[in-house]
Amino acid sequence: MNDVLHKLPEFAGNHLALSALFAILLVALVAGEVGALFRKWKMLTPAGLTQLINRDTPLIIDLSASADFEKAHIPGAKNVAMSQFDPETQKDLSKAKELPVVLVDKDGRGVGKAANRLIKAGFARVFVLDGGTYAWQNAQLPVAKGKK
Repeated sequence: MNDVLHKLPEFAGNHLALSALFAILLVALVAGEVGALFRKWKMLTPAGLTQLINRDTPLIIDLSASADFEKAHIPGAKNVAMSQFDPETQKDLSKAKELPVVLVDKDGRGVGKAANRLIKAGFARVFVLDGGTYAWQNAQLPVAKGKK
């Protein structure tokens, strides 16, 4: 082990591109984890969402495109287009400030900004389904089809 530590500076000097790439990836990973610690909303797995549904009555908002929502969505979810999502003006949302609100989309990647908007609007319990509807389906949980 001691020999490896002595050769590490030489390796880094001989492989600058690899060393720089490693440093960039390490910084990105650390920044992502630190950001996750300080954000006000929480990520849920499909199992975690199932527990929340059984324990509470969350408002599930699916921000997927209408076509994707009609193909498959979590039963009881309400579809709101991302472009029309405004927590300050939507009547359904203003009544639900004390309820847990779960944001879902097709793959779970596009809802972070919407979650931040909910927090800014005064919602206390905001969750995001990690992996979106794809993760829900991969966990073999029930899906609904159509507009409702």
